[in-house]
Amino acid sequence: MADTGDPNAALEMRAADSDRERVAEQLRDAAGHGRLTMDELEDRLERAYGAKTYAELEPLTRDLPAAGTAAPLPAPAGSGTSPLVGGTPTSRRWSIAIMSGSNRRGRWVVPRRYNAFSFWGGVVLDLREATFAEHETVIRANAIMAGIDVLVPEGVDLHVDGFGLMGGYDDATSSQLEPPPPGAPIVRVTGIAFWAGVTGRRKASKSVGNKKRDELTS
Repeated sequence: MADTGDPNAALEMRAADSDRERVAEQLRDAAGHGRLTMDELEDRLERAYGAKTYAELEPLTRDLPAAGTAAPLPAPAGSGTSPLVGGTPTSRRWSIAIMSGSNRRGRWVVPRRYNAFSFWGGVVLDLREATFAEHETVIRANAIMAGIDVLVPEGVDLHVDGFGLMGGYDDATSSQLEPPPPGAPIVRVTGIAFWAGVTGRRKASKSVGNKKRDELTS
């Protein structure tokens, strides 16, 4: 494979007819809910059916929720800022694992855009002790014959909407978790999994997990 060290290399792979049709369905759904005008729909559909690579498809739905889902609502006026939002973002904006592993966890401020790339390796982004520089964060996670796991705390609104090509791109959040509160920070995980698995999951923060464990053992 050419230049596997490039985090965006997977986007240059050829798209299939099923990929183009999946994007077209999302565009039609958005137009049906009034998010796109008919002119915008026609323009994007033409570009979708003419797309040859994932790089050409990805921008067409970047500003849209997945088909059949509601867009997250902005924080109500006067509701205040989430304690998870704020601070100066880290200068490091990527995690790369090539035939190796990369783990990012602990206390840090996640920038608005973050890249994760894994080739024959594994990346774990554990954001349960992190805060976010802005209300909405986009994590571009591309994996080739590898795995990427993104863990966010319960109080975050997680959206996982990448492409899985002979692989999986999934939200593995337990249905037993309460939905995030109105105005919660948003984390969007997007990209491509080629013969690979990218998983996003909301979990209790480490401090909450430790408290529950102490209660059980006391």
